[in-house]
Amino acid sequence: MIDVQRLRVFREVARQGSFNRAAAALRLTPSAVSQQISALERSLGTAVVCRSTRGIEITDAGRVLVDATDTIAAELDCAEREIARLGAAGPRLTIATFASGGQRLLPGALIRFSAAHPEVTLTVLEAEPDESLLQVRSGAADLALTYHFDGPPPVAPDDRSGLTWTPLLDDPMWIVLPAGHRLAGRESVALPDLAGERWVQGCLSATDMIDHYAALAGFQIEVACRGTDYVFAQALVRVGVGVSLVPGTALIADANGLAMVPLEPPRPSRRIGVATARRRSRDPLTRALVEALSQEVGEPSRIPG
Repeated sequence: MIDVQRLRVFREVARQGSFNRAAAALRLTPSAVSQQISALERSLGTAVVCRSTRGIEITDAGRVLVDATDTIAAELDCAEREIARLGAAGPRLTIATFASGGQRLLPGALIRFSAAHPEVTLTVLEAEPDESLLQVRSGAADLALTYHFDGPPPVAPDDRSGLTWTPLLDDPMWIVLPAGHRLAGRESVALPDLAGERWVQGCLSATDMIDHYAALAGFQIEVACRGTDYVFAQALVRVGVGVSLVPGTALIADANGLAMVPLEPPRPSRRIGVATARRRSRDPLTRALVEALSQEVGEPSRIPG
């Protein structure tokens, strides 16, 4: 049987890359850390670190153990939160969400959910996709409304961290132009038509994707602003700073001074879905909230276009 405390010490050693730094982080002596690692290796019958005058290096066996330790630590943290929740007054759910999903999709889903489960206390955390997945893995959130761009979802079917992915919506990117732009009156725009334009970016994680599609269209992006908010990006487009690619769920309702035009294929798209922990897959409240989100994206009026 592997001792959990020794696993925690080893995890910190792997994170810090040093016995001394791990000891400082854990408020132990370096000797105590070394003794814990030695005891762990004896129980496993193999080395998890290579010691040298240059420091330490994690062995192949150690790297396997690091992955397992991260999962075990997340499960223990989740168990502590679940026990605390059981002792609290009434059931609780915590949802991590990205900003435009929280503005456009989540409120209606929460109305549906709360009408059926008024006893549940809801907490919402705003988080970018990578952060929200970490929150679900650690148990800080029960589920994450999140997204990825073209390509495979962020959670593989055989994901070792214990997450599952439920796809909800393909959210195509639209081109947003100043109202007086030469292309503003078109029913659709091909990406090559935008060569030579200056661009306002509303999401840093979309930079590589936009560059890729621009390269396919035969030009390079000239960036006027690298922002992190689609509302801000559309405000800059309104005053003529540049053009922008914006997902349908992030298009603002006030279109005065703006033209929002669909892109012709091939066009990039944002794939929205829900990440949950397998350990909560049978929880009826979590399943009910995922179902409420699925019903919300099924409302045609919710999504532009």
